[in-house]
Amino acid sequence: MKIIFYEQNADLDGWLGGLRRELPDAELRVWTPGDTAPADYAIVWRAPRELFANRPDLKAVFNLGAGVDAILDVERQQPGTLPPNAQLVRLEDTGMSQQMIEYAVYCVLRYLRRFDEYDLLQREGRWKKLEQHARESFTVGVLGLGVLGAEVARRLLALGVPVRGYSRSPKDIAGVQVYAGHEQFDTFLDTVQVLINLLPHTPDTEGILNARTFGRLARGAYVVNLARGPHLVDADLLAALDSGQIAAATLDVFHAEPLPQDHPYWTHPRVSVTPHIAAETLQRESIVQIAGKIRALARGEPISGIVDIGRGY
Repeated sequence: MKIIFYEQNADLDGWLGGLRRELPDAELRVWTPGDTAPADYAIVWRAPRELFANRPDLKAVFNLGAGVDAILDVERQQPGTLPPNAQLVRLEDTGMSQQMIEYAVYCVLRYLRRFDEYDLLQREGRWKKLEQHARESFTVGVLGLGVLGAEVARRLLALGVPVRGYSRSPKDIAGVQVYAGHEQFDTFLDTVQVLINLLPHTPDTEGILNARTFGRLARGAYVVNLARGPHLVDADLLAALDSGQIAAATLDVFHAEPLPQDHPYWTHPRVSVTPHIAAETLQRESIVQIAGKIRALARGEPISGIVDIGRGY
C-alpha cells in the first residue's frame, strides 16, 4: 500500500519512524507540492487542496486531530476536491480526553473558588477574602457532547456542581441534564454559570458564542472556549466582559493562531489565554490507532471514526 503524509510543523522523524514500525510493508512518503503519484491513504493535518485533488485512487484520509474543519473548509470552498470514494477519518480518543478533562476541571475549580480574582488582588497587593460561589447552583454547561464533551461532562460531576450538556441530537449521560436540538438551546443556556465550548466547527456552529448566547447565561458567568476560534465572536465577548454579563473567559483557540500581538485578549485583565494546548495530539497513540485502522481497511473490515461530511463531524 502507498501512504502520503503531510503536516507542516510535524516531528517528521517521529511520525514517519513510528508509522514505518507499525506498517513495515507500506510505501510511506512525505507529500510535497507537485506530487501526483498514486496513494491509497493520506495522513494529514491542514493539508492544501492540491494534495486531495485528482486522486480517485485514495481510499481514506486520516486527519491528525478530532476536528476535521480544515479539510471540510477546503471542500466547501471548492466542492469536489475530496476524492468521492475516500472516507474521511478523524482521530478518536488518543489521550485527548484526559487532557481536555484536566483543562476543563481546572477552569471550573478556578472560577468556583475565585482563584482568578485572587490573582488580580495579588497584583494589587490587596489582602481580601472572597465568598465562594455556591457549589449547588454553580451550573456548568458543556456545549457539544461528542467523545471529548461527554467525557468532560461526566468528570465534572465529581466536583459536586450541576452539569448540563447540549448536543445536536439526544444523548443519555448519567447524572447530566442533556438538551438537544435548536429548540432546547435557550433552555440549556439559562442560569449556566460556566459555559464550556466543545462543539465541532461547522457552518451551523460558527459564531455561536455571541451576544445573544452570552445574554442567556447567568449574569457574571464564565466562558471557556476549547473548540475552535471561529465559534467565538470576539467583539461580543469583549462587550459582555465590559458590561459585566460575562465575568471572565479562558480561551485556548482563536481566529488567527498564533494570536496577534496587538489583540486585546493579551492585555484584558479578565481574559486568560493559552496557545491551543487544551488537548494535543499524542504521537505514539495516534500512530497506533491510524495504523490499526489502515490494516483493517486493507482487510476489508469496517472502522470507527468515519466523518459524516454533510454534518461536519
